[in-house]
Amino acid sequence: MSERLNSRKNNELRGIKFTKNYTKHALSSVLAEFGDTKVIVTASVDEKAPKWMEKDDPRGWITAEYALLPTSTHTRCQRERTKISGRTQEIQRLIGRSLRSCVNLEKLTGLTITIDADVIQADGGTRCASICGGYIVLEEAVKKLLEMGKITENPILEPIAAVSVGLIDGEVRLDLDYSEDSHAQVDSNVVMTQSGKIIEFQTTAEGNPFTKSELYQILDTAEAAIKEIIEKYRNI
Repeated sequence: MSERLNSRKNNELRGIKFTKNYTKHALSSVLAEFGDTKVIVTASVDEKAPKWMEKDDPRGWITAEYALLPTSTHTRCQRERTKISGRTQEIQRLIGRSLRSCVNLEKLTGLTITIDADVIQADGGTRCASICGGYIVLEEAVKKLLEMGKITENPILEPIAAVSVGLIDGEVRLDLDYSEDSHAQVDSNVVMTQSGKIIEFQTTAEGNPFTKSELYQILDTAEAAIKEIIEKYRNI
């Protein structure tokens, strides 16, 4: 297995670090770092269901918002003040779907948890870092809601994590930074549970089509990495 420019093996994650309680006003917060990608993720709670939810619906809800700060990328990006881009909508929906999939929403009756992911520095894999940080702040928020008596049972079914994988020059590579992601022939984002169940498997050929065996290799590489990331949650 060949080494990459930064001496990582193809199946090796970047340096990953999670710093809890990164801000003081949110119910819970974390700075999620995947290499040079840095995302501040926070959780806040409203004691009401979303407006669209019917009154007799027993579920609570988890939603997400995602943003790139203007100087998080190589060139300044505009703030999305009045209308968000299709990319932003797709990413925040992905974060919300992923987090709802690992929760029994009926144990959050009458509550809406909002996960905010703000990218302060982008170098590939921002949506994956946001999902991982999102799970951490969700778990911490649930602990505090239990302590406050706002909920009576833990709604979390099992941990989840996300990671990017790509196919570059015929090689499957894990956790792509921007320089790799920008010229990958196949680009994947995988979200899975601790037990190996698939939540999202977004895989697209950016160049030539890829084979089933390459697809399975991408998935297997992601699964091993996701278990490693979830283990890191326990050592924060």
